[in-house]
Amino acid sequence: MVKANHWSKIASSHPLRTHHLESFIVNVKLNETENRPTVPDALRPDNPEVRKGLFKLYRDFFDKAERRRRWSVADDIPWELAAKPTNPAIADVIESFCAVELYLPDYVAKAMPLVRTNRGWSSFHANWGYEESKHSLALADWLLRSGSRTEEQMADLEGMVATNEYHLPQDNAVGMLVYAMIQELATFLHYRNLRRVAQTQADPALNKLLGLVSVDEAAHHAFYAEVVQFFMTIDRAATLEQLRRILVTFQMPAVHLLADSQKRVQAVKALGIFDQDIFARDVYLPILKTLGISHRELRRGT
Repeated sequence: MVKANHWSKIASSHPLRTHHLESFIVNVKLNETENRPTVPDALRPDNPEVRKGLFKLYRDFFDKAERRRRWSVADDIPWELAAKPTNPAIADVIESFCAVELYLPDYVAKAMPLVRTNRGWSSFHANWGYEESKHSLALADWLLRSGSRTEEQMADLEGMVATNEYHLPQDNAVGMLVYAMIQELATFLHYRNLRRVAQTQADPALNKLLGLVSVDEAAHHAFYAEVVQFFMTIDRAATLEQLRRILVTFQMPAVHLLADSQKRVQAVKALGIFDQDIFARDVYLPILKTLGISHRELRRGT
């Protein structure tokens, strides 16, 4: 079982060798002319072994979520204590996070056809969509209740999102699984680190909101990591090839579709929420540790 609260311990146990990571990225880029790796039949969503394994993992995830992690946007956040932050950059970053969450219709609709033949996989995706929908609701509510944005500004934000369609970064179910594992850990770090910054603002509503969302994102990552570990028991080489390429080309979803996207990314970096160093230390290395993969093995792609 992957525990969602152990990433800082894992990261601290790995001295970051940046030159190794850079040489690995160069090596992969030199081979970009190769065809994308094909997904073997053994890892297809409709393979009986994959169906059975995914349903067990999903049922464990779902039952635990029902017991420990369900929360209400209306009732579990002290909205009466929401306050406009003294640092407007915090509200700007929350607006960006809300906008990325608002692409949920594309995230759900475009990935579901890849996994619809697998009950556990598709059920998790539907459950994931439900939980992510709460995140955009809560973030939008905070922007309004804190006085950081007006109803008109929020309507403009929704209109901007509706104008630009998001397309999946991978064209197969295994690639999307690996991407989601990486992305959910990166998203957890975005919310956790933003919460640390926001704790200087004495806003109990925002602190509670970001804590609840962070726990959800960590749980999503833990599920995806368990599935990747399961896939490695079926076909380690094929799973590693997907991981190898996605890790070194990874980008957060939908940010490039937003107006002033580079300005938004710089705001996140300026607050110390996420950057390439954080990715290497708190995403790349912990994932290798969790999956039991050495940097050398991943670089070989074998």
